[in-house]
Order: sequence, then C-alpha cells, then structure tokens
Amino acid sequence: MHTNNHRHRLRSCPDFFVPDKPSFKNVVFKMQPADQTLNIDPTPYRSSSSSRSPSPSGPFGHDVTALLSDELLLRILSAVRGSHLVSIGLVSKRWLRLVDRLRRSLTLLDWSFLAGHSRRLTARFQELTEVDLVPAAFRPPSSSSPVILTRGHYSLQMNPLSSHSVGDLPLLDSQAINNGLDVLARGCPALQRLCTVAPLETEFGLATVALECATLQALELHRCTDTALRPISAFKNLQILRLVASVDGLYAGPGVTDIGLTILAHGCKRLVKLELGGCEASFDGISAIGHCCAMLEELTISDDSKMEGGWLAALSYCGNLKTLRLRSCRNVVRFAGPMEYLGCCPTVERLLLQRCHLRDKTSLKALFVVCEYVKEIGFHSCWGLDNDIFSISSILRRVKLLSLEGCSKITTEGLESVILSWKDLQSLTVVSCNSIRDDEVSPALSGLFSILKEFKWRPDSRSVLSMNLQGTGMGKKGGKFFRRLRG
Repeated sequence: MHTNNHRHRLRSCPDFFVPDKPSFKNVVFKMQPADQTLNIDPTPYRSSSSSRSPSPSGPFGHDVTALLSDELLLRILSAVRGSHLVSIGLVSKRWLRLVDRLRRSLTLLDWSFLAGHSRRLTARFQELTEVDLVPAAFRPPSSSSPVILTRGHYSLQMNPLSSHSVGDLPLLDSQAINNGLDVLARGCPALQRLCTVAPLETEFGLATVALECATLQALELHRCTDTALRPISAFKNLQILRLVASVDGLYAGPGVTDIGLTILAHGCKRLVKLELGGCEASFDGISAIGHCCAMLEELTISDDSKMEGGWLAALSYCGNLKTLRLRSCRNVVRFAGPMEYLGCCPTVERLLLQRCHLRDKTSLKALFVVCEYVKEIGFHSCWGLDNDIFSISSILRRVKLLSLEGCSKITTEGLESVILSWKDLQSLTVVSCNSIRDDEVSPALSGLFSILKEFKWRPDSRSVLSMNLQGTGMGKKGGKFFRRLRG
C-alpha cells in the first residue's frame, strides 16, 4: 500500500521535491498558465497541504502542461511539422487555440466562415499570412452534387442540371466580396499573400486590404478588370502580382487591357514579378510597365493572353527584366513586321516556354531576336516543336543551360545540330523526348556530354532501362528464360 501511494503521488507535479533555491522558483513562476496565477511564496518551499496549489487534472490524470505558459507551449508546438498539427489540436481546447495561432496559410472553401455573423476565420486564425479566397467565391450548388470540376489546383462542385454552363460558373456579388475582404483585412493585418476574386463594381474591399495590411507583398486577382486596378496604388509594398482576367472552364471576365496595365504601372513601381493571365495587351501596356516598374525582374504571360504583336518590341523598355516565361499560350507570339524594329532586351537571361503552341517560325524567331542574350532556355511540352522549329534557337549564341521535356518530335539529329553550335553550353536536361535515342548519339555528341557540368538524360523509359542494365546480362538471361517457357 505504501508503494502504490508513493507511485500515485509521483504523478502530481506539486508533490515533487523542490530544492530551496530562488532560481528554481523563478522558473516555475514563468511556466505558470496564462489564465491561472500560481500562489508561490517567496519563502522556502514547505511540503504542506496549505502551501500546495491545485494541479489541473482530467479523466486521464494530471495535465502537467497546464504549468506551461502559452508562449512557452507555442515555442514547443512550433517545432512540430504541419501535417501533425491537426491531430495535436484534438488534445484539448487550449491546444486547439494554440494550434490555430500557429497556422499561417489557409484556403477558404465556405464564404460564410469569413463574412458570417460569427466571423470564425478571423476569430480563430489571427496570425494568418497567406489566404486563398478563390474557391469560396464561387456560389455553391443548391444541393450536394457528385460532379466535381477541377481546373488547375482548384476543385469545385457544380450542379449538372443548372442553367450555368462550364466556363461561366456563378460568382459571389461584389458587395459580398467587398465585405469579406473588409473583415479579413481588419482581422488579419499581418497578411503577406492574398489570392481573391476582384469585385466588379466598387473596390472598397481591396482599398481596406491595402490600408490595413501594410506588409502585403503578393497579390493574386481573379476575374480582374481595368476598374479593379484603380486602388492598386494603395499597396505600398506590393512586389508580386498575378492578374487573371479569365480561366478557361471556370469563368470569362471583361479582361485587362492597356488601360489597366497603365494604371498598374503608375501605381506599383516596386513590382518584382508580374504575371498576366488571359489579358489583352499590346505595345502601350508593356512599355508603360517597362518605363515605370524599374525593379521588374520576371514577366509571365499565360492562359492564352491576347497579346498584340507589338508587345515584343516593348520588352526593350524593361531594363531589369531577367526572366521571361510563356505558359499555356497558343498565339501569344505573333509578329509580322520587320525584325529591325523589335530591338533587344539584353538583360533577359532565362526564357521558358511551357505548354505553348510553336508552329510559326517567323514569330518564334522574333522572340529569339529580342532575347538573343539568354543563358538559359527551356521547352516543356510545347506543341509543334520539331527539328525545323527547334533549329531557329541556334541563333542564341550564349546559351549555357538547355532543358527539353515532353518534346516528342525532336530527334537526336535535331538536338545535335543545335547544341553543337553552342560553345558555352554547360548543362543539358532531356526528359520524355521519345524520338531521341541512345543508339543515335554520335561521337561528337557523346564527347560534348562528357564535358558538361550538369547532365540529365532520360529521353524515354527504354533508355533508362538500357543504361541501368548495361553489362549485367539481366536482359539476356530473362529473354532465354521466357523463350524456354514458350518452348
């Protein structure tokens, strides 16, 4: 009985033997719960029932973590990986409240969670730095639907019996969006990145975000229009901006034209990265950005933006542009004028073409003339890119890094004819290019491979298999075994 009582008493933290040292009492005082003050006598600790403070207990025993302050427990929980924070929040209400304080990013799926009467989002998560409101901005179907529409990294429920067709899904009205942005800005002033749908009528929600969230650095506006960019000058520290005028399969908006880009250029002079998705622009809009946004280093044009041919000539005004990326574009590079009118952008070092239609040799040559000083070029899953089209890139004389991925029409001969003319080539990546074969590699090409600093060669699965099995005899043994079975 004595042994059992002794073990039972060891579970209680106040029953531990405490040395008579003031330094230890100071530590215990700092570890007290935020909502409970421990009655610690400055005199030496005496083990008596009158001097003991009650220790919190639950159905599974005493909770020794109740002696830790919120600040100390937050430092401990911050070392836990994000995937385990959800299960940690199930320990107790206090732990759930602390886990909510640790959350920094969130994607909203229900708008009422933000702008409802309870305003649960800003009440629970006050330390958010990244918020994505786009999925919640679409009106949910009247009843639960098994049909899920996925576009990019968004998955939305849609009613197959509704009158709305794919590509014209209903969005919340401007008043609801403005109210939600107003609540978010006042409740989470530490925002650094925001992704939202732009209101069409009034823009007081975006103006409130610019006023309250002074640390906002990245902004993504869907269904963006020229008028939605009017309060853009209020974002003093904005450095990364993505404008999405329309998304094929989700919605079609009025779009962003040269007028909106001119407003943007005069309002955001500290931009470093800019992406235009589904926008309409020409020489005037791009040149305005080049004149005013002197810090712009990266420009991305995506999602079938309707760019007039003169926009290529305007790139020469971007004096600090280092990366030009074209993504999911069909006719973005359209040029029919004299090449001498294009000019050159000597600061561009990286040119990336991803999922683009490359069938017009004249337009592609115009792009290479403007970016003739590039050191890194990449073609990823581009339609129409064959040996004839790829041979135009030989005019780029300073390429050090080439990446080919998903280019099934380029052969080994077409690859060799280009890269052997690049004297400064240091890195080569060839992935999923089925027409490039190991047995067609010439001695001159293999000699180039041997002097490269970085080399990744996986044109198809057969090439990887032959390289791994070379010299082992495994392929031959397996062939004899299966022939014996057939016999």
